Parts: sequence; C-alpha cells; structure tokens
Amino acid sequence: MDAKIEHVSVILPVSNDPVIVGNVSSRKSLKRHWNQLSRFQKNLACIVLAAMCIFYVIFFVLPFNDPSRSSDAIDPMEHIQIAPFKERHERFASAMVKEIKLTDSLANPPTEETPAKSVGQRPANPIEIVHNEPKEIVDNEENVLEENRRMPFAGAKEFRGPTNDRQRAVVEAVQHSWKGYKEYAWGHDNLKPISMGYSDWFGLGLTLVDSLDTLYIMDLQDEFEEARTWIEKYLKFDVNREVNLFEVTIRVVGGLLSAYHLSGDRMFLDKAVDLGNRLLPCFDSPSGIPFSDVNIGSLAAHAPKWSPDSSTSEVTTIQLEFRDLSRSSENPIFEKVASRVNLKIHELDKNEGLVPIFINANTGQFRNFATISLGARADSYYEYLLKQWLQTGKKADDYLIEDFQQSIRGVLNQLVRTTPNEKHVYIGELLNGKDFKPKMDHLTCYLPGTLLLGYKNGMPKTHLRLATDLLETCYQTYMKQPTQLAPEISYFNVNGESETDIYVKTNDAHNLLRPEFIESLYYFYAITGNRTYQDMGWTIFEAFNRYTKVKNGYTSIGNVKNPLNTRPRDMMESFWLGETLKYFYLLFSDDRNEIDLDKYVFNSEAHLLPIREV
Repeated sequence: MDAKIEHVSVILPVSNDPVIVGNVSSRKSLKRHWNQLSRFQKNLACIVLAAMCIFYVIFFVLPFNDPSRSSDAIDPMEHIQIAPFKERHERFASAMVKEIKLTDSLANPPTEETPAKSVGQRPANPIEIVHNEPKEIVDNEENVLEENRRMPFAGAKEFRGPTNDRQRAVVEAVQHSWKGYKEYAWGHDNLKPISMGYSDWFGLGLTLVDSLDTLYIMDLQDEFEEARTWIEKYLKFDVNREVNLFEVTIRVVGGLLSAYHLSGDRMFLDKAVDLGNRLLPCFDSPSGIPFSDVNIGSLAAHAPKWSPDSSTSEVTTIQLEFRDLSRSSENPIFEKVASRVNLKIHELDKNEGLVPIFINANTGQFRNFATISLGARADSYYEYLLKQWLQTGKKADDYLIEDFQQSIRGVLNQLVRTTPNEKHVYIGELLNGKDFKPKMDHLTCYLPGTLLLGYKNGMPKTHLRLATDLLETCYQTYMKQPTQLAPEISYFNVNGESETDIYVKTNDAHNLLRPEFIESLYYFYAITGNRTYQDMGWTIFEAFNRYTKVKNGYTSIGNVKNPLNTRPRDMMESFWLGETLKYFYLLFSDDRNEIDLDKYVFNSEAHLLPIREV
C-alpha cells in the first residue's frame, strides 16, 4: 500500500540575492501560513495556546484579586475556632466583633420572636463576613485593646495542669466521671452511672455547665472544648421550662460567668446575660423578695408549688452572680434588683443576726416560728454576707459585713455547743426559733472555711477559734464512720443519750458526694500553707474512690455506716464535678495560691468571680 506523503512548497526568490528566511516569512501572510498547516498541527497549536492562557491567568492575574493573599486579610478560621488555652488571650482580638449594646432587659424581656442582643455576639456566618466585609473586621481589631481595657477580666487566665500525683489522681477522677457523663448523659443535668442513664432537673445540662471552670483549671483542653461546643450550639433558654432561681443562678449563671472570666470567651457571657434576662421576672413580686421559680420561656414567676414561702438561702444567694453579671455586661439592672433584696433582708428583725429558714415573697416577712439553722435553707445567706463585702472592695461602713459579724455573735451565743466526752464543738439548730436541737447538717461544714476567709480579711479571733474547732468536728464526722465518709446529717451527745458523742440516724446516713468540708480544707490550706490539711483531704478522697466509684462514674451512697452495704443510689450530682473535685484539686496543689483569694471569690457552687474595687 502506498504511503500518503504531504508536501510543503517553498518558493525561492528569482533574484540573485542570498536567501533570507526572515524576509521570506515577512512577505507571507499569517492566514497563508495557517492554511498550509495540517489538521493535526492546527489542533496542537490551539492546545498549546489555551494552556498558555490558563497558566497566565492562574499565576499572574488571580493573585492580585485574591483577598486571602493580601497581608491585611484575616484567616476566616480565626472566627470559628477557639485557640488552645495558653494562646487564647493572644488570638482573642481576632475573634471579636462589634459590641452590641444591651437594652433594658427588665422593660423589654427577650422573646423567641425578638431575641435579646448580647455583648460581643458572634456573627451568624463569620466566614461570609470575612469575605464580604473584611474592612469592618479589620477596623474592629484596631479597637480591641480599648475594649479589653473596658472589660479587664476578659483575658484568658493560664493554668499549667496537675503537678503531683495527688492532683493527677483527681484529674483521673474527673476524666472517669466525664467519660461516663459523655457516654450516657451528655447534655442532661445528672448522670445515673449504674443504670447508664440520666436525670433531668431543669434540662439545662447542669453537669456540663457546672464542670466548665473545673476542666479549665485542670487544663483539660479537649473536655473543655467539647463542653464549649455543646453550650454554644445547644444550650438554649427560650424553652417552656420551670427552673429554680437560686439553683440556676449559682450553677448555670455562675458557671457561665466563671468560664467567661477564666477563658476570655464572650460567648459564655452572652449566654449568662440571656439567662439572667429570663430570671428577672422573679423580682416582680409585691415585696421585692423574689419568687423562687420562673418559667424561662413564658417569663412567669411564682412561689414554690409546695409552699407559699421561699427558702431564705434561695433569695440571698444570688447577689454575687447578679452583681457580676451587671459589671461584666455593663447593664445595671441585674445588680439593682438583687441589691434591693439585700437591703430588704437587712431591715427585717432578726435573732442576734440569725435568720429563720423561710421567707414569704408576697409579704416580705420571715415565717413565724421557723427553724434557725446554718444548714439547709439558710447556710449560704451567711456565706454571701461576707463574700459580697469582699467582692465589692471591703468597704468599712458596709451593712453587709456588719450583718455578718452580728450573725456570728448570734451563732456563738445561741448555736455553739460542746459534747461532754470528746469535746467536739458543733453548731446546732433552734426549732421554732427557740428550742435547741443537737443536729448539724454536712452543709454546715462550709462555715470553717468561710470564717477563716473572714479572719484573713480582718474579722476577730473569735471567728478563727470557731473555724478551727468546727473544722476538727467536721473531720470527725468522716473519721467516725467505717467508710470514712460523712453522713448527710450528724447528731451530737448532749446529756449522755448516746454512747458516742457523734452518732448518725439511719435515715440520715447517706452521702451525696458533697463538697462543703473539702471546701473548708482548701481554705485552710490556701490561707495557712499547712499541708496537714492536704493529708486530711487525701484520706477522704481515697474513701470516695473506694466506696463511691463505679464503672461509669461516681455515685452517691445510702449508707456510710456499713462498708459492706453502702446502698449505691445511682446518682452523680453536678456538684461532684463542679465543686468537690475542683476543691480536691486545688487542695492538693503545690501552689496554694493557684487561685488568688485577693482577686477572686468563689460563689456557693465553687465558681470564680472577680473581686472589684467597688
């Protein structure tokens, strides 16, 4: 078969001049050259030309139009990621947007249709804002230092994590508890570790919010970020749900504020402000004493269903949180309504500063012939008198500290007793406001630490002596039991009615994993530096591990009197992670000033709030 051969003609000039290819080419038209090419050559030329055009556009045109390559551009991931703890204060400026001023939330409470504006609210789509409006964000960054000066506690605080074996053991207990909670109760209030379920009280993720500052202080970054993500996405308050003003304030508002002050993340403050707005209807009562309960969806407040009266501690253990909420958000309404309650209680008649455990929100009066106690329903009233005084700069003429001093005189004169044999100093109760009962709740064991904190800040030596004596008695309520765990309530020998000076009734023998005595041990160690208190705490921590630790967490028990029959109750309260383990961790710290007690005050749920000058 003949091969097909293509020919290209070349026409030489007729003259005798030398052949110059350039001259010949210049006399040929581009069209003629193109027509002389084969189909293959034409296609190849088109492909090469197209490739050159694409290469030019990609490498020489686009870079000049791409804002992401500009030195002034902002990485959009800066707006949706939270930096590691130790870097967050450096990157915090990049995540801030323009501050939205708060409106008077009492006059215009937020609803689902008109959600409350929040301080430093995050954009709905931060990546879109970066691409469409980069200049606004860049301009905003230039004002960051000024905004931080207005909000001095917004910078992240650094923690280094555990430094010794005892602290590491506490961290392991936290991680064990967290693992069970995450697997079986994530987003719910409390874990039921034995039945591998959960229990909801208010449906606000109490354990998760209560644990925030514990995780942060222990430098458990992964767990903290897990909690933060859930709170940002799923913790909503525009729901038809009944909550208790006191419990939600100390646990949720307090937990969110503490996380805000430690991490510098304004999302926590936004959430706290939203919830605070929804609690304000409680203060719309005839007397100014707040109602105990409110529906945070409908904003309808009312007295408790079981009684027309509120617990005295419920209405007097919200002031630290509401004051800090006002100072942090620059909205005075929260502090204003809570301070009115202070003044109202101050003006009521008392028994040497001692208050009954019930008060009526409609009349504003204490219940006649109600029990006087430093335990349940009244304990934190006395605690917050001192801590509010500290929170606001220790003013000399403050009626809060005067009420505190008077109440401790009343305790010494009317409630303090000593057992006949072993000389245990304890605090009893007055039934009907007058009849002494030798009964002391474990809740009362917060008092030694509070008294020592007061003594550190100028209270008299009588407070120190009572603190020291009472701390020893509280310790014995643990050591007298074969499990070395304290019961919920202890009774004391008065006239030889018992063979032992400290005894426990069957119905009071349960242990709920409470923190109060560990809290007092922490204060004694932090203020004195005496490591004996660490050893006392370690004995109790080992007892918790021995008798309350189960496969999926820790459980309260029904009987501290029998190591072989502790009767587990299948409940891990949120304060186990929020308070008890936090105080254990700080108690075992090599640095007793890991939390500076001149700069922070703990609320009743062990959440840290900054001390202000005024």
